[in-house]
Amino acid sequence: MSSAKLTPLLQPLIEELGYEFVGLEFSSNPKNPALVIYIDRPDGIAIEDCEAVSREVAALLDVEDPIPGHYILEVSSPGVDRPLFTAAQFGQFAGETAAVTVFAPVDGRRKFKGKILSAGEGEVKIEQDGEEVVLEMSNIAKSRLVPDYDAILAAGRGEKN
Repeated sequence: MSSAKLTPLLQPLIEELGYEFVGLEFSSNPKNPALVIYIDRPDGIAIEDCEAVSREVAALLDVEDPIPGHYILEVSSPGVDRPLFTAAQFGQFAGETAAVTVFAPVDGRRKFKGKILSAGEGEVKIEQDGEEVVLEMSNIAKSRLVPDYDAILAAGRGEKN
């Protein structure tokens, strides 16, 4: 089952419940197939939010039955190492650092890590080793923000003082 088939089924339900549908990942590993759905809200996500969405999604998936066999359903906040699924999400986090893996090598590489410069029609531009690299969205296998843990810890210490 592909995310392209699951997204149109699940996104409207999740948005109707009042959450941002960040995206989903489906692992079809024969031993442990899993569907992970990422949701968000401006004021953050609590475990109760994940539980509520999980109940509604599970009911819809039971009725529609798009995934054959058994699988694990997980609903999660995107976290500080937020996955990026769309060009719009890359654009939202322009200036941040992202780790990107592509299906087909670009300039002999499959893994990139650098500052997001911009995102537009079907492509993302990141800075890799001081060079601008253009990555086609259709070639991106996986991408996540790379948190600056030093800045996060410093901010946390500042709030406590």
